[in-house]
Amino acid sequence: PPYLLESTLSDMSNPIHLTVAAVICQDDRFLLVSEQSADLLVYNQPAGHVEAGEHLTDAMLREAREETGFDIELLGVIGLSTYTSAAAQITYYRVSFAARLMSDQPSHATDPEILGTHWLTYEQLCALANLRSPLVLSDVERFRKGEIYPLALIKEFPMESSHP
Repeated sequence: PPYLLESTLSDMSNPIHLTVAAVICQDDRFLLVSEQSADLLVYNQPAGHVEAGEHLTDAMLREAREETGFDIELLGVIGLSTYTSAAAQITYYRVSFAARLMSDQPSHATDPEILGTHWLTYEQLCALANLRSPLVLSDVERFRKGEIYPLALIKEFPMESSHP
């Protein structure tokens, strides 16, 4: 039977902000991007919102390509997190992945909002005062502890075709 949704994001007073992020580690360094948030320069993993109708894994591959220029391979799921921004009064629901680069050189242009990509050691990352959210360090720490679950944890169904 078809599944019916009674409400949409457009008529919800508190829309869900579903995001994805990738922890990419190479030679004991983590790939971060820098971007402007309000008046601050902030650092984050390659991350972003899942678009309507998009699978979580496809969203992650797209966001990594857009923000870093690299194609990535997803290795596993680090976990699910929630974070409420006091400033924006928005709760973010984040699915975090472990990933690796498919090549040593970027093959795509990055979004203009991305100011740069940076390979940082864990110590350098911990010293940053301007992480986009506490999720950045939390995901790296989970990754370092080996908290990586199989991608099969996520079951993505194809979009249903509309029936007359």
